[in-house]
Amino acid sequence: YCFALDLKEDASLMAEYDAWHQRVWPEISKSIGDAGIESMEIYRVHTRLFMIMEVNESFSFEKKDAQDKASAKVQEWETLMWNYQQALPFAKPGEKWVRMDKIFDLRHF
Repeated sequence: YCFALDLKEDASLMAEYDAWHQRVWPEISKSIGDAGIESMEIYRVHTRLFMIMEVNESFSFEKKDAQDKASAKVQEWETLMWNYQQALPFAKPGEKWVRMDKIFDLRHF
């Protein structure tokens, strides 16, 4: 799965956001793995973020959402990250990371 999100256009905030992702809290990494996410990468170009998730058969968005809502530490992390993030202009109310549609795969050519 691939997702996009924006950061606020402020160089110091973008640098802070990058720094936080060099020292992600262990509870956050554990919650990601516990949800069935086997790999997660986040890339940034200026304010645009791009996240790639590889998941196993135990993963579901509903399960991950329920686990996140039940974890005070994940909620604390999400609140902290929202200081740096902003919704994409076309995101639905309350939507953060927007799932991207795959439109090309070289392996099919």
